[in-house]
Amino acid sequence: MAELREWQDVLARPRLLPLVGATLLLLAAYALSGLIWGGVVTGLDGPRLSAGDAVSIFMIANMGRYVPGKVWSVAGMAALAKGKGVPVAVSATSAVIVQGTGLMAAGAIGLGAFVGGPVPLPRWGLAGAGVAAGLLVLVLAVPSLFHATVALWFRIVRTAAPANLSAALVLRWLLQVALAWVAMGASFWILAASLGMELSPVHAGSAFAAAYVAGYLMLFAPAGVGVREGFLIAILAPALGSGSATVLAIAARLWMTAAEVIPAAILWALHQRSLSQPEPKRG
Repeated sequence: MAELREWQDVLARPRLLPLVGATLLLLAAYALSGLIWGGVVTGLDGPRLSAGDAVSIFMIANMGRYVPGKVWSVAGMAALAKGKGVPVAVSATSAVIVQGTGLMAAGAIGLGAFVGGPVPLPRWGLAGAGVAAGLLVLVLAVPSLFHATVALWFRIVRTAAPANLSAALVLRWLLQVALAWVAMGASFWILAASLGMELSPVHAGSAFAAAYVAGYLMLFAPAGVGVREGFLIAILAPALGSGSATVLAIAARLWMTAAEVIPAAILWALHQRSLSQPEPKRG
């Protein structure tokens, strides 16, 4: 408790410049995710969305994560995209693809928390990571296995699988989403630095990704609340101590929520204003 009280002052007065940098990088990662989603829509033969529309729809629909169950963000995305001429099936399928590739990318990056952290991953864990990487390569390389895996994933999420989905497209989107996750992990590392906490970039970013996956898999927890923080504390406590890890986990939750909710609220207000404006008369 004494350590937590000591960190209250740090939490109240973070270093401003790193905090601003971390927030801007996180927002850039969110925007990149929205652009990736827009690219997936086009890749599934949907209409080409403007960058502003893609990011706006993604950010607003992302608020559905705060409702228990993992379908509300997909439903919100489908409803908003429909107003831009995107068929519901295409928008829902693209959201499912972005979620699936996001989980794969975050899971792969999250292994670094154990490999490069203060508590090394045991040999069986390294072997498991190698097997997982080999399976991913195998799935992408063997067409019949790829299509069977795609069919299984879409059966789990109860969405019709697109007929034109190829391994090359999935690999391209996976690499793009991985880049967004690298940016999010880096933003978390800078956030920790703004609070005076020293972590290696690999350990900070991979811990952030691993905690996200853990929170996502717990369907009962809206936006992984509680679960994500618990995993983050467990992973970072050996390096920071339990008190500092707890403070960082709480700070990260408040920081991420503000970075998600405030821009989404602004974009939603702009969206509502555009709907209320009368269409210009023709001819």
